[in-house]
Amino acid sequence: MADTATTASAAAAASAANASTDAPPFQLGKPRFQQTSFYGRFRHFLDIIDPRTLFVTERRLREAVQLLEDYKHGTLRPGVTNEQLWSAQKIKQAILHPDTNEKIFMPFRMSGYIPFGTPIVVGLLLPNQTLASTVFWQWLNQSHNACVNYANRNATKPSPVSKFIQGYLGAVISAVSIAVGLNVLVQKANKFTPATRLLVQRFVPFPAVASANICNVVLMRYGELQEGIDVLDGDGNLVGSSKIAARHALLETALTRVVLPMPILVLPPIVMSVLEKTALLQARPRLLLPVQSLVCLAAFGLALPLAISLFPQMSEIETSQLEPEIAQATSGRTVVYNKGL
Repeated sequence: MADTATTASAAAAASAANASTDAPPFQLGKPRFQQTSFYGRFRHFLDIIDPRTLFVTERRLREAVQLLEDYKHGTLRPGVTNEQLWSAQKIKQAILHPDTNEKIFMPFRMSGYIPFGTPIVVGLLLPNQTLASTVFWQWLNQSHNACVNYANRNATKPSPVSKFIQGYLGAVISAVSIAVGLNVLVQKANKFTPATRLLVQRFVPFPAVASANICNVVLMRYGELQEGIDVLDGDGNLVGSSKIAARHALLETALTRVVLPMPILVLPPIVMSVLEKTALLQARPRLLLPVQSLVCLAAFGLALPLAISLFPQMSEIETSQLEPEIAQATSGRTVVYNKGL
């Protein structure tokens, strides 16, 4: 009760300081934008993947966390605006894991996914790849994906390192096998002209990456299916651990991992096949790689927020769909769980 009262007083103080701003009233631990609509989730995840948060200093992070703690305990200094509170929460959510409150290593944060992932996408889409280069780029891509999946998993239950290694090896083997197999089939397809074969080869990474992404998510987070994940009531109180909620979380995450590579690995080959015929690139072939890099960056920047906005990170599910003990443990009709990213 004391925490509720102090938070309420902090909210009132923040409201008084925000009479002239456009920012919505701050809610601790809640998204700034409505999560019931795709557009609201899209706006929310644009904040989560904002690469500017990669440059936040340790001091600025501590200040943001302290500001939120002050708000929670009702000790907020006068004059703090809703915009400052939302900014502090954005910084915390972009850098710290929601379950462990530990810093996520920079290349594996969602805000680092595009800057660190784009060079890998460019490598995957390079034309005339050898067997060795195909294996290398698929390995590098799934290594990065595995680390991102593990770093952004639901961490309400401990996960041994052995599970991470098993998932990592399974994802890499599946990606390399599919990519190499498809490349071999294309090379042996006598009906294709050299130009058609080259074009088809450019699309090989998509089925390989999409299939491997599903394996990656399932294998990297298989422990959640065995142990279950925590589900919370409307007030954030722990209700119990649910394996059914874990299945929903993994299914939603796997779907986003199939949608994610579609624009990234399908659009650039189409765009580049058109651009390569222009007089500029035919006269200056050295510009091909920089242009392809920019096209991949644009596709990645579009695809990531669209894919992860398909489902809210804190997903809601009716207790009637969960285990009987979960339904009996709460009077609420629904509970929420951290889907992971």
